[in-house]
Amino acid sequence: MLANRSRDTAPELLLRSLVHAAGLRYRVAAKPLPKMRRTADMVFRPTRVAVFIDGCFWHGCPEHFVMPKTNQPYWEEKIGQNIQRDRDTDNRLTEAGWLALRFWEHLEPEACAATVIKAVAVRRQKLRASKRPRETS
Repeated sequence: MLANRSRDTAPELLLRSLVHAAGLRYRVAAKPLPKMRRTADMVFRPTRVAVFIDGCFWHGCPEHFVMPKTNQPYWEEKIGQNIQRDRDTDNRLTEAGWLALRFWEHLEPEACAATVIKAVAVRRQKLRASKRPRETS
């Protein structure tokens, strides 16, 4: 399992290059919340958007995951814990005011990039609107 990359996978690199080409800047493999031991693949701190690109095997993709034939109890527990941790991470981020975006590795990078770009733009717009001075009459 040491050979499995935790960052800079091909789907991540594709998505990052598309988002970067759109002019957005982000942190790579960063903790969205300082006290949380989990990292997101891309973090947009000012707008509080965390992006995760989940591997079909390690995160139990309903479309592509195939349970290994050997040592099934181990893999059921392992993948089940990964899925549970993903849900917990999403819940913690949501409670802290973050938007967690999750994409499967098999999805089209262009569609994922469009979703990320739009989400960051919407949240950036809301952030700017909340910082504007209010007019008094």
